Amino acid sequence: MRRPAVTTTALAGAALLLATGCSGESPRPPSPQGGSATRPGPGASPSPTAQGAPAKGAATVTGTLAKGLKSPWGLAALPDGDVLVSSRDEGTVTRVDAGTGRLTPVGRVAGASPGGEGGLMGLALSPSYAKDHQVYAYFTTASDNRIARMTYDEKRPAGQQLGAPDTVFRGIPKGSNHNGGRIAFGPDKMLYAGTGETGDTSLAQDPKSLGGKILRMTKDGEPVHGNPEADSVVYSLGHRNVQGLAWDAAGRLWAAEFGQNTWDELNLIEPGKNYGWPEVEGKEEKAGFVPPVAQWKTSEASPSGIAIAQGSVWMAGLRGERLWRIPLNGARPVAEPQAFFPEEYGRLRTVLATGGDQLLLVTNETDTRGTPEPGDDRILKVTVK
Repeated sequence: MRRPAVTTTALAGAALLLATGCSGESPRPPSPQGGSATRPGPGASPSPTAQGAPAKGAATVTGTLAKGLKSPWGLAALPDGDVLVSSRDEGTVTRVDAGTGRLTPVGRVAGASPGGEGGLMGLALSPSYAKDHQVYAYFTTASDNRIARMTYDEKRPAGQQLGAPDTVFRGIPKGSNHNGGRIAFGPDKMLYAGTGETGDTSLAQDPKSLGGKILRMTKDGEPVHGNPEADSVVYSLGHRNVQGLAWDAAGRLWAAEFGQNTWDELNLIEPGKNYGWPEVEGKEEKAGFVPPVAQWKTSEASPSGIAIAQGSVWMAGLRGERLWRIPLNGARPVAEPQAFFPEEYGRLRTVLATGGDQLLLVTNETDTRGTPEPGDDRILKVTVK
């Protein structure tokens, strides 16, 4: 499908209506007539809500930082403003110059084994990066998903700057689908990881399994004080496939995850809580499970990365091909979500807050489910409010 030129018009989303859709990261299905599923175009009127009109917000694409990327997934900002981006299917890390967009190969992550939804995924910088120059990566191997750290030596030749992976955590279940993959260091300087249940729904409710969880560990991969179980890295359970992690100004952890056929979710994460999968999906109330704070039809979201800026959660949608804004007042949304750029840039994988009102937004058309056009994939510069 040909995507239109840049527009700044927001489409207000009716995100809480009952519908069915495809699971996981699936592409948009054809309509009964054989064309693309119908979407409201830019400028469409917002759907009415019980709370009134959605809070006003804006998102404007101000430029393209980089283009010509292959299956980009993880994104990490370096101290000088440049960014590192991972290629899921090629197993490589590339540096993007913040001023010119020039792409410089950094290295290949040894052991990364792409296949299905697995490969080289999330990236994160050590909290003490200025001293240790360590880059963390979540990736699939022939036997599992794991987290390793590598020393980034900028003085070495291009393509050889990443040192050998030092595995800090292993044994996360792998599958052709639902591998999770997002990692991030929290305000507490602990390492968090979102995992998937690999299509085996029983793993999500098994407290001894690492699948379908959010994990919390030290930077050396050890359980940390404050976890629900002293000898376990499991922080929360009952997840299907977590690929979005972000903290608000008060230090609250938010997570986005894929639903199956009905509801995608944004959750407020608390230690030891059970978020319901596969017993519940979406805002169904059931004793012992925490409902999401927001939900979407799977056709309008299939959420991957999230970021927090200007008092809102910003959520990248794969199948939904749009950027969602969820305005917050503390721990609660204050209005229904707004959607920006519907179907303009294709599948959206990762969103990174870079300070103030600035975001970077990664498109994801060159993986196996996209329809790439010349120049894909891209990192877009976005200004929000």
